[in-house]
Amino acid sequence: MKAMILAAGLGNRMRPLTNHTPKPLLCADGKPLIEYHLENLQRAGVREVIINLAYLGEKIRAHLGDGEQFGLEIIYSREPEPLETGGAILHALDALGTDTFLLINGDVWCDLEFTHFIQQPLAEGQLGNLLLVPNPEFHPQGDFALDSTGQLIADIDKSHPQRFTFGGISLLKPELIANYPDRRQKFPLVEVLRRALGEGQLTGQVHQGHWSDVGTPERLQKLEHYLAHTPHR
Repeated sequence: MKAMILAAGLGNRMRPLTNHTPKPLLCADGKPLIEYHLENLQRAGVREVIINLAYLGEKIRAHLGDGEQFGLEIIYSREPEPLETGGAILHALDALGTDTFLLINGDVWCDLEFTHFIQQPLAEGQLGNLLLVPNPEFHPQGDFALDSTGQLIADIDKSHPQRFTFGGISLLKPELIANYPDRRQKFPLVEVLRRALGEGQLTGQVHQGHWSDVGTPERLQKLEHYLAHTPHR
């Protein structure tokens, strides 16, 4: 299985930390965020990783190289400008191939072992399985509703009791993007997910461990505190 790490964002909410450093290279407990993902992928047996680049992308390439130091092969998908999450995947489809792949936001930290997540194949007719987390305080309404069978369901008024936040980690089939009728050079993945949700093509599973969306300097500081006081790989 291949993996793709989304690493092209501008990191505007992290400024001034991202004025000269791309967000995936910001350190938590002395290690760049993206390296946690690469080490996790290596443990899971993934060997080929696509990383999209835009803002300060050459610094990511210079730091990670060809991936040999992590036991991986890294392929870079250079974007003319940040293409948002959906556009980034569309731009990298040739490198991703035709099989199910693991998609990871470069600016999240999670204690989930990818080994367990990728060993659960997508059911027939499903185009994706999303990792969901309990709603954090900064996003109390969540993103998606989940029924008792693990199917993501439409919840227009956001009143469903089982609502969770998308954790930025998912198993996806390339045709989710390749066959999306409104695909264009630059578009967000969430609109594709919502269409697939309406077609009954997405499942989700809830991770109850530690997860952090490192979207602000304050959240990075909280993650630093957690890692400093908690055993981890």
